[in-house]
Amino acid sequence: MDEFWNDWQPAMRASLCFVQRDGKILMIRKKRGLGAGKINGPGGRLESGETALDAAIRETEEEVGVTPLNLIQRGELHFQFTDGLALHCVVFVAEGCLGDEIETEEAIPYWMEPSAIPYHDMWADDAYWMPGMLEGKSFKGYFHFDGEVMLSHHLLWD
Repeated sequence: MDEFWNDWQPAMRASLCFVQRDGKILMIRKKRGLGAGKINGPGGRLESGETALDAAIRETEEEVGVTPLNLIQRGELHFQFTDGLALHCVVFVAEGCLGDEIETEEAIPYWMEPSAIPYHDMWADDAYWMPGMLEGKSFKGYFHFDGEVMLSHHLLWD
């Protein structure tokens, strides 16, 4: 693992929420911000005084109009970008949701089979941790990026 992780501190904190229902997973195509154009789960930056759990619920409601239920923390992602951005992200899985998904200024929602997840349209790290997360495993991931190019990765499973 790269030595800079020893003293690493995040400049930004965020959360992701993957809602599962009827054997499918709710994914989004991001319209703006970091990762615009990519497929991901709903999520975003924590607001001042907000917990990662609170942010996961709020961001899912804001981005796709549904309220996730029974959230379980499954992982932590640590990102270091060569431009200096240091991001810590807590990953949740939700068992169902209230409401119907809607397209917003932030995202276009899609329900899909886990076997159809388009990793080629996602951040490069997702293919490393997401399959295990969907199997119910917990993890910590460390990813070094130059823009959208992953330079190195280290993944720990609980």
